[in-house]
Amino acid sequence: MRLSPAVSQPSLEPAAGLPYLKPMTADPAPSGLAGVTAAAKVAGARGLPPVHLWHPEHCGEIDIRIRKDGVWFHEGTPIGREALVRLFSTVLRLDPDGYHLVTPVEKLKIQVEDAPFVATRVDHVGDILRFETNVGDVVEAGPDNAVRVDTDAATGEPRPYLHVRRGLEALIARPVFYELAELAVERDTPDGPRLGVASNGAWFPIAPAGAHRP
Repeated sequence: MRLSPAVSQPSLEPAAGLPYLKPMTADPAPSGLAGVTAAAKVAGARGLPPVHLWHPEHCGEIDIRIRKDGVWFHEGTPIGREALVRLFSTVLRLDPDGYHLVTPVEKLKIQVEDAPFVATRVDHVGDILRFETNVGDVVEAGPDNAVRVDTDAATGEPRPYLHVRRGLEALIARPVFYELAELAVERDTPDGPRLGVASNGAWFPIAPAGAHRP
């Protein structure tokens, strides 16, 4: 029996000096987004991805910006898919040099104008203040998740924040802050009487000393 000539099969080995995969940082859009999306889906299948345990070697930038009101933009266009924004939020990490989307194999820097999240709701349940963010996080204020209030240098208005996880904060939306103000009670502090709110055994001042008094 005559045998047919062997059909040449493509080699599974990479050519000398070439990696199996092109680094996503070489072309961060769209390949960078695709890589982040895929990694976040896999890693987050059982909860929040452990981004604090990932130390990727590859690092670059991607044209993603989170505006002050919490809207995410990619290349100047709002990301309209809420599910995609929530997915990206799970792999967001704050490092000393800024905010990054992190996977096990790469770290892509993004721009954040203020806080990356917005607290859009608060429920007062017993002695607990339970917040919900625009990306679906549910956070109970307490010793590990503090409420703090800064003052806007330009307007003099309060800028309230809630710690969400590992240094990431949510700007507390104005209607939510008004709800906190209604719950606030006065306490004596070393700086004088202040208004604040309590949650999970912790107390958080929300206004300067004496600001609530005429």
